[in-house]
Amino acid sequence: MFFELNLNVMMRMIAGKRYYGDNVTDAEEARMFQEIVRDTFRLGAATSISDFLPLLRWVGSRGYEKKLIELHKSRDGFMQKLIDEHKARANRGSQQDKRKTMIEVLLGLQESEPDYYTDEIVRGMMVVLLAGGTDTSAGTMEWAMSLLLNHPEVLKKAQMELDDCVGTDRLMDESDLARLPYLHSVVTETLRMYPAGPLLMPHESSDTCLVGGFAYQEVEGVRDGFKLMPFGSGRRSCPGERLAMQMVGLGLGSLIQCFDWERVREDELVDMTEGIGLTMPKAHPLQAKCRARSSMVKILSQI
Repeated sequence: MFFELNLNVMMRMIAGKRYYGDNVTDAEEARMFQEIVRDTFRLGAATSISDFLPLLRWVGSRGYEKKLIELHKSRDGFMQKLIDEHKARANRGSQQDKRKTMIEVLLGLQESEPDYYTDEIVRGMMVVLLAGGTDTSAGTMEWAMSLLLNHPEVLKKAQMELDDCVGTDRLMDESDLARLPYLHSVVTETLRMYPAGPLLMPHESSDTCLVGGFAYQEVEGVRDGFKLMPFGSGRRSCPGERLAMQMVGLGLGSLIQCFDWERVREDELVDMTEGIGLTMPKAHPLQAKCRARSSMVKILSQI
């Protein structure tokens, strides 16, 4: 559920399409897209033994590379189809929605800077957004909900904050996030315990060294001490930090506001075993019971 939600949001931004839920017009295209995304994350977390033992490249251990090549072709073909659709629509002058998708913005830049904004660059940016903005946010939401189910008193406090700040006569929206510090703390604590990309380890040289002929001695600037920086800092920080916090906060907050949640078995805690992958998924997908809150039934019935 979390993955499908984030994928829909990103695809609406990129191409103005939805591939999950009601009113999906092209089921075959949606199925193909699901396979591409699933294979991207599955192969991205895999390892080729020939990278460590190059000799195996000559004895037929290249199945992993062949799968990557096939995935690259199918993924590029799919992305190019979306680009061609937008080009054809622009040529016909049939653009109805005033809100532009990311593809439309990039195609506009392609007209002014064709040497740089080639179709290959556009496809690459689409893939980067999909890879960086779906599985990471979805995983954080799943970890957060798992933690809340194991700590129902925290879930209750978050629910009370939503009732006090937002009420029960409407659904929360992005403008409410700034007034929900407890919900924000739930998200940041989740990122501290289960970072979506546990690769941003702080590091520095243990002694003076030469980098490009320059003697590197001291770190410039002042460190942030013990400040939590799950998205990194500096040039290598995650550019999607604000989008991720909004998507996770809004998605998680809406689920807490609208439903009462329970573990499948009250006498057993949710399994918090970490799985294998690029974004540290749960080893066992979350399963939970929920029912609409009596105070939100009227609002939910109007959706």
